[in-house]
Amino acid sequence: MKEFITILKKTVLFSGVKENEIEAMLSCLQARKFSFKKGEFVLSQGQRLDNILILAKGKLHIQQDDYWGNRSIINIVNPREMFGEAYAAPESGAVMNDVMAVEDSEVIFFDVKKILTVCSSTCRFHTIVVQNLFYAISERNRRLVQKLGYMSKRTTREKLIAYLSDQAKRQNGSSFSIPFNRQQLADFLSVDRSAMSNELCKMRNEGLIEFDKNHFTLL
Repeated sequence: MKEFITILKKTVLFSGVKENEIEAMLSCLQARKFSFKKGEFVLSQGQRLDNILILAKGKLHIQQDDYWGNRSIINIVNPREMFGEAYAAPESGAVMNDVMAVEDSEVIFFDVKKILTVCSSTCRFHTIVVQNLFYAISERNRRLVQKLGYMSKRTTREKLIAYLSDQAKRQNGSSFSIPFNRQQLADFLSVDRSAMSNELCKMRNEGLIEFDKNHFTLL
């Protein structure tokens, strides 16, 4: 576990906490590391969750499949990102989505009760972690609102324009790469892949965009 302390220091949850303080907290928070192969489920829909998780290595998709196997990608999780905080409340219910490893991954589990219950000594760094958790939940809600903005668009083109425009703003440039292949982007925007690919080609022919695989340029 100690080999991940440098990574944990760069996460939102442990922002402002020193490496030696993180090491002291690992046993207190009952931190455990689990490995997942590509294609394995980290969490499954309907599962009860009593942990907050941080991805130390790899890449995960938070996704949902309907009865017929149609998949929607709710979010992606990159190294140093936290997930599972939506179920921190005692009565939050079962996990609503699957979390699958799309690369070989290392995930660290923290007991949420240990995080929320400040120890009797009221150590400074534990208080910081609780504050960071609150800020992280607020930021996650903001991102969900942003995705709802994409989903509220009526046409595939409008969804693409909204998503690509946000990516350009986030990466401070008209040329950027997105974290999805074509199928994953279609799943993320909840559109048909063929229809989306056709719309991208139309936008390119109209001089709105250029693209090569997952790299885009807005014109």
